[in-house]
Amino acid sequence: MFDATALIVGLVIGAGIFRLPSLVAANTANEWVFYGVWLAGGLISLIGALCYAELATTYPNAGGDYYFLQRAFGRHFSFLFAWARIAVITTGSIAVLGYTFGDYASNLLHLGPSSSAIYAALAVLALTAVNVAGIRGTSGTQNVLTTVEVFGLIAVTVTGVLLLAPDQTAAAASAAPAEPRPWTAGLPLAILFVLFTYGGWNEGAYISAELKDRRSIVRALVLSIATVTVLYLLINHAYVRVLGLEGMAASETVASDVLGRYFGDLGAKVFSFIVAVSALTSINATIAVGARSNYALGRDWPIFRWLGHWDQRADAPRNALYVQGGVALALVIVGAFGGQIETMVDYTMPVFWFFFMMTGVGLFVLRYKDPHTPRPFKVPLYPLTPLVFVATCAYLLYSSLAYVGGGAQLGAGVLIAGALLLLFNMRRTKTQPAQ
Repeated sequence: MFDATALIVGLVIGAGIFRLPSLVAANTANEWVFYGVWLAGGLISLIGALCYAELATTYPNAGGDYYFLQRAFGRHFSFLFAWARIAVITTGSIAVLGYTFGDYASNLLHLGPSSSAIYAALAVLALTAVNVAGIRGTSGTQNVLTTVEVFGLIAVTVTGVLLLAPDQTAAAASAAPAEPRPWTAGLPLAILFVLFTYGGWNEGAYISAELKDRRSIVRALVLSIATVTVLYLLINHAYVRVLGLEGMAASETVASDVLGRYFGDLGAKVFSFIVAVSALTSINATIAVGARSNYALGRDWPIFRWLGHWDQRADAPRNALYVQGGVALALVIVGAFGGQIETMVDYTMPVFWFFFMMTGVGLFVLRYKDPHTPRPFKVPLYPLTPLVFVATCAYLLYSSLAYVGGGAQLGAGVLIAGALLLLFNMRRTKTQPAQ
C-alpha cells in the first residue's frame, strides 16, 4: 500500500505545481477564493478516487481506464479513448511539461522571445530520440523524482512561511485592487487549472492488478490525495504570502521567485535547475508510457497496424514513438502562436473531462450489467457519490468548452476526427470480402 501511495503521489505532484498556480491566481478574485479552489480540487479528486477504487478493485487490470470503458461501453468506445490518448491527452501533457521545462530553463539561459517554446521543442525531440534508441531509465528513478519534487515543495513552503519576515513579502506591501472583482470572476478557468495540477491519481488504477490486497488501492488513493492536498495548500500559502495574487499572476516561475527572495539569484537559479530536471524526467516517463499504449492500439486495431511494430533490436515501439513525438512537437508549435502552456491545457481539458465523466457513468453501467460480480469495495453513499462525480465532470466539460479559447475547440475537433476515423474503419471492414 505504501509503495502504491508513493507512486500515486509521484504521479500527481509533477512540475505543474511550480507553474500552474500563477494561472489560478490570475483567475481568482481574492485569497479565500484562491485557497478554496485548491481545497475543492482535493475534494473532487477524492470523490473521483472513490469511484475509481470500486472499479479498480472489482476489475483489476493493467489496462486501467481503457479496460473499464471497454467493459462498460464496448470495443468501439475504448477505441476513442485510445485515440484521445495518442492525439490529445498524452501528447498534450507532454507539451505542457515541455513548456514548464522551457519556462524554468529560460531562467538559466534565455533564448529570446520564443525561449520556452524552443526549449519545449528541443526536449520533445531529444527525449523521443532517447526512447527510440532504446535507452532505459535506471531502477528507482520514479522514487528519486518524487523525493526531489517533494523536497522542492517543502523548500518553497519553509522559505515562504517560516524564513521570510512579513516585511520581505510582496503580499504585505501590495495595495488592494481599486475595484474588487466578483468572487465568481474566472472561477471556471481557475478550477480547471487546479484539477489539471491534481491530475494523475487515476493512473493508480493501472497498478490495481499487481497489489496483493485489492482493497489496498482504496487506502492508497485516499492517503495519496490527502497528502497532495495538504502539500498543495501549504505551498500555495507560501506563494501568496511572498508574492501576493497579483505577483503570482505576473510570474511564470513562482517557485523560483519565492526562493529568490531569501537566497538571492543563485538560489532561484538552483531551484530552476531542479524543476527543469524534474520536468524532463516527467516528459521522459510520459513519452515511454504513452508510446506503449499507442503500440497496444496498433496491436488491437488493423487500421493502426503500423503503430504495432516493435523494434526488437532497440526493444522499443519505434513507430509509436515517432508518431507521438511528431504530434507533441506539432502541439508545441501550435502553443507558440497562442498562450503556450495555457493553450495546451485548454486543448486537453474537454477530452480529458469527457472520458472522466464516462468512466463515472461506466460505474453505473457495470453495476447494472454485472450485478453479481463480487465488489471488494463499494463506493460510499451510492448512487450519490458517483452522481456528484459525474455531474462535476459534466460541468467541467462544459466549462472547458465555454470559458476557454480555441485550444478547447481544437481538442474536441480532434476527438470528433477520431470518431469519423472509427466510422470509416467500421464501414471498410463491412465492405471487405470474406477471406
